Amino acid sequence: MNYIGIDLHKKTISLCVMSKGRKVLGRRTLRCDDEERIKAFFQDCRPFRAVVEATASYEWLVQLIEPLSNRVLLAHPKKLRMIAETKNKTDKIDAQVLAELLAIDIIPQSYRPTPRLRAYRRLVRYRYFVRGRVTSLRCKIRHILSDYNLDRPDLFTIDGLEYLGQVPISTTDRWVVDQLVTHWQQQRSHLRAANRQLREFAETAPLAERESREILRTIPYVGQVTLDVVLSELGDVRRFRSQKQAVAYAGLNPGIRESAGRSKQLRITKEGSRLLRWALVETAWRLTSRSRYWGYRYEQLAQRIGAKKAIVATARRLLCVMVAMLQRGEPYRLLAA
Repeated sequence: MNYIGIDLHKKTISLCVMSKGRKVLGRRTLRCDDEERIKAFFQDCRPFRAVVEATASYEWLVQLIEPLSNRVLLAHPKKLRMIAETKNKTDKIDAQVLAELLAIDIIPQSYRPTPRLRAYRRLVRYRYFVRGRVTSLRCKIRHILSDYNLDRPDLFTIDGLEYLGQVPISTTDRWVVDQLVTHWQQQRSHLRAANRQLREFAETAPLAERESREILRTIPYVGQVTLDVVLSELGDVRRFRSQKQAVAYAGLNPGIRESAGRSKQLRITKEGSRLLRWALVETAWRLTSRSRYWGYRYEQLAQRIGAKKAIVATARRLLCVMVAMLQRGEPYRLLAA
């Protein structure tokens, strides 16, 4: 069995082939656009196992070599650095380190989403991007009007847009405002298209995904946006052995520093999906303001640790409830929350 470490870049890949006894059998650097040579190289190395870091562009390579391999592993980049950080760093060394760790079977593995989950994430993240652009354009328009003390709360209603078209501002600012309004209308149409695409995507969902949607809909004030974010970012919840793992995956777990019997709790790690944390915190605010149960828990925490920490703790609790519901296949029950 050969063990191949792959250091993947945008234009090239560096390869190191190693035996079980950790002897280097060969090295090669190939261009990413030369897929035939890449396939020929891996064909000559059979049987083999390979490992590549879970960077943004790994999927095409895994799909190319997976049919030829015994197994292709994805290495978690951060955990890998903690294990294999060295002073000397080159593409050759990186590929060799990956091959060595694979040969002794201590690769920290990363989760590989299914093709449907990757498509789901791309749609959800695109909608979030467009929603941010819409908000940014509105803020820019309001900022210009604020310089004239002419802003009003209903600026983006039908009456407000009519007012915006007649408001007395300088020629330069008028041109800028007109451009911003045009971009805002375009982004709104993109947002509507993204929502339509997500609805069509949900209609083709497999049974397990449809069941998960129905389960999460039983939570009060969990709308379609939150539901899409949670399902797409978490993926298959069965991969989490505990709720603590799911919390750590979302980056909502507090760090800790302990020495000589003294410990100090740090801020949350924020190492997971920023989009998932945003959705959970926004939902937590809605729950605490409208639900007696969640509002009471939040007030208790806020008096003890402050409002900001309390809302993060509430979001963390909400995630635990969601994961438990999905793993057990049970709808939301207030007393069980």
